[in-house]
Amino acid sequence: MTRIEHDLLGEIAVPSEALWGAHTERARQNFPLTNRKTPASFIKAFALVKKAAAITNRELESIDQSTAEPLIAACDELFSGGLDGQIVVDPLAGGAGTSFNMNINEVLANRANESIGVTRGAYRPVHPLDTVNLHQSTNDSYPTALRIAAMWELRELERRLIELQNALQTKEREFADRVMVGRTQLQDAVPMTVGQLFSTWAEAVARDRWRIFKGLERIKVVNLGGTAIGTGIGAPRRYIFRVIEVLRELTDLPLTRAENPVEATANQDALVETDGILTALASNLFKLSNDLRLFSASPVDELALPPRQAGSTIMPGKVNPVIPEYAAQLAMEVMAGHQALTAAIAAGNWQLSQFLPLAAWHLLDHLILLQNAVQTLAANCIREITIQDEHCQAHLAQSLSMAAALVPHIGYEKVQRAVQRAKTENIPLRESLIKEGVDAALIEEVLAPARLRRLGD
Repeated sequence: MTRIEHDLLGEIAVPSEALWGAHTERARQNFPLTNRKTPASFIKAFALVKKAAAITNRELESIDQSTAEPLIAACDELFSGGLDGQIVVDPLAGGAGTSFNMNINEVLANRANESIGVTRGAYRPVHPLDTVNLHQSTNDSYPTALRIAAMWELRELERRLIELQNALQTKEREFADRVMVGRTQLQDAVPMTVGQLFSTWAEAVARDRWRIFKGLERIKVVNLGGTAIGTGIGAPRRYIFRVIEVLRELTDLPLTRAENPVEATANQDALVETDGILTALASNLFKLSNDLRLFSASPVDELALPPRQAGSTIMPGKVNPVIPEYAAQLAMEVMAGHQALTAAIAAGNWQLSQFLPLAAWHLLDHLILLQNAVQTLAANCIREITIQDEHCQAHLAQSLSMAAALVPHIGYEKVQRAVQRAKTENIPLRESLIKEGVDAALIEEVLAPARLRRLGD
């Protein structure tokens, strides 16, 4: 069953049960689905943008109370997730986000009218353009909703990073007195504590938390009220200044009106910068994940990762580092996606970034991927890591890594002779040092965890 609606191009059949209308239906036919789902946060953010506009227009008497009430109620329903199934335009639809904006507009208009007994598709008293989209353009509502959604997702990512940092710092304290071989270029270098190893990861995550704060600062500036190209054409001056105040109250976010809305509409480099911050996090997560895989791999086997699932369909008993592998894959996806996002923003022309939907998809997708990677690393891996202490001690005993630590105490030449003897006689360096006359107590003192944790000699 269908109903007939019309737009600029003429009549079109729309499914009778659909809350969307002609513009959305053309988008459905024009843009085959990529099987990507618009993030719920973006839909929620758009609901609040439309609600802020409706409230402001009601205050200014641009729409009357009887029209505003059902529209605001529909916005609340969309925000709650009750209408998500009606948002059917593909996230990568062409038109700089116009198709998505019209999907929102038509669904809100039909739902508002339906709530007061008006047939779907009649568009009275609530019209998708004349009411829902009043004093707006896709070019100010879409990027504003995107930034709101990104700020919500950044805050959630920060919360999960705090959990990961806490998990790493707990292990740093737990393993503070356990000594291991420090390595550079995949070769033994000098002794260190296992706690120091975890501290390197924790500190990197701490920097990522700080960078998120910088990202929030960058994208809190919105161009709502600028309409088509930022000049505010078609919108009353009172609306332009008031609507962001209302939106700030609805979102509880520190949103700021762009001082130059024309510039804020034309340039979206803040999204590239913010996604660059996410790429830095992805880089850190990739290194952390790879480090965990190497430290748990045979023959190193110094860290025992919690077993999460069987690792092979042909090798009984095999357990793989699936959590670090999962996190590493998500990190790689984010790093690769950053290139597409950057290209999308760089390809903007004149007064608009027409490929913003691609950038929006990647930015929100990266935030969600990183949330998942961070959460599973903390909950399903880091918190349950244990040390294979016997392996750490065996590697330390067989390694030449303590040589550099002894140079300040017995001199380079003597250490060099001991190293050469250890190689020639195929004995541990400790045994060779004692044969060279080095006091065993000195060796113990040099390798004491407290001394290794102290900066310098």
